[in-house]
Amino acid sequence: MDGTVLVADDDRTIRTVLTQALTRAGCKVHATSSLTTLMRWVSEGKGDVVISDVMMPDGNGLEMLPKIGEERPNLPVIVISAQNTIMTAIQAAEAKAYDYLPKPFDLPDLMKRTARALESSARSAPRAIEEPERPDELPLVGRTPAMQALYRLVARVMNTELPVLISGESGSGKSLIAKAIHDFSDRRTLPFVTVNSNDLETLEGPAQALAKARGGSLLFDEVGDLSAEAQARVVRMLDSLTDNAPRIMATSQTDLTNRMEAGEFRQDLFYRLGGVTIQVPALRERVDDIPLLAAHFLSKSEQDGAPARQLSEEAEKMVRAYSWPGNVRQLENAMKRLVVTSREPSITQTEVESVLGNQPSIEPMVSGAPQEKLSAAVARHLRRYFDLHGGVLPPPGLYQRILHEIELPLIEIALDATGGNQAKCADLLGINRNTLRKKITDLDIQVTRRRKLM
Repeated sequence: MDGTVLVADDDRTIRTVLTQALTRAGCKVHATSSLTTLMRWVSEGKGDVVISDVMMPDGNGLEMLPKIGEERPNLPVIVISAQNTIMTAIQAAEAKAYDYLPKPFDLPDLMKRTARALESSARSAPRAIEEPERPDELPLVGRTPAMQALYRLVARVMNTELPVLISGESGSGKSLIAKAIHDFSDRRTLPFVTVNSNDLETLEGPAQALAKARGGSLLFDEVGDLSAEAQARVVRMLDSLTDNAPRIMATSQTDLTNRMEAGEFRQDLFYRLGGVTIQVPALRERVDDIPLLAAHFLSKSEQDGAPARQLSEEAEKMVRAYSWPGNVRQLENAMKRLVVTSREPSITQTEVESVLGNQPSIEPMVSGAPQEKLSAAVARHLRRYFDLHGGVLPPPGLYQRILHEIELPLIEIALDATGGNQAKCADLLGINRNTLRKKITDLDIQVTRRRKLM
């Protein structure tokens, strides 16, 4: 890399790490813990790229972006922030930041983004536009890495023209994400229209939906439910879109790849809808968000006039341990019921048990066909892994990481099946016993626990 990078962060360790890494890469670096100093450097014409934190001792890094844009419209700014919320990502995108990364960030990833920023520093920055009023709050809650990755991807696709396919289990929040993409995009003042399979069964259904959307956003809800005839009509509609067409989005709780292989979903429709795929994690895949979501729903009920309620420590542990097969929707309904049925401000474990007692507790199967092939399941997870990186390639070493992810459970399950007998396990796997022993050591597999099964 060749160029000068201005680094602004109040964390000395981060300044040191970035300075050393960028210097080794061939860059000149000016680092500071002050936005005032950063703005002075910018006004003096220093730097080809800026890397700035948001919360600084003397101000907010996002609030500096418009001023940087006025003084140096060709200067890319990469925002890094420990405030890992979708609001931060949206604010960074709307403030015309070149890129946004949540902390803790992956250093090689940041270096790649910085290299691209240096290459594009001579290009004109997007012109500022007057933004219409937007909602105060987003209907999305979560701080786990899975949700942070989702927020970043949503922020990236928000104002593109690409169609968006949002996949995930029932109740995971697919429609909410589609609405958030619309509400925080440049189309927010235009209609947001949702249609389902019933709306598209008539010949005029697609044309009517298109007329209602009028350049806004058109969401096909559970597109996997469309009949063959409706799919054909939607394909013809998408092929006839004009310049003033609405943004196309679709949701699906089924694996459309498997549906295509089974001849139940048109391949041409899949590729027309899947410009960008957003995989919404199930609630069991982001367990740390469950207490946060529960508190959010309890607070929401209070704002609607219900009495104030909060989970006791024991109740929160129970809520966190439950599998929530109905995902966020089921959690919200449970919290609404607890607000009504609980007698005291602090909801007890017994009250949670009462509400969850007649609800399903077995985790649902992973989204996909019941007879899904292993290769299809692996491909689905790999696609999701790539999608969560928001158009940026994952860190190097992917081949070994994937092999490790498959090898570890394979050996553990084989050991369980053979009662911990390594000779039988090696024979089952078709590998040398010494090879198995080495892998057990390398993967830190606890064999003694499995021998108790004999």
